[in-house]
Amino acid sequence: MAGRVRWSNVVTVSSAAILVGTESVATGVAAGWALGGLFRLGDIGEYVLMGVLGLIGLYFAWLYFRKATIAEPLTET
Repeated sequence: MAGRVRWSNVVTVSSAAILVGTESVATGVAAGWALGGLFRLGDIGEYVLMGVLGLIGLYFAWLYFRKATIAEPLTET
């Protein structure tokens, strides 16, 4: 069973995860838009590339959250 919740760590990790997650997803979407325009893929090609790179950014945000919870545990053991 988990111990007590460390609220200061919860706030720190969740705040950092929101910031990093927003930046990584936005970077993926912007890169998809830029590459789609650069290679003249059209609207559908841009949207597909934006979606794929946005999902990759979301994956990296999830990895960051997992590593952050290891560095700063959310509960006492």
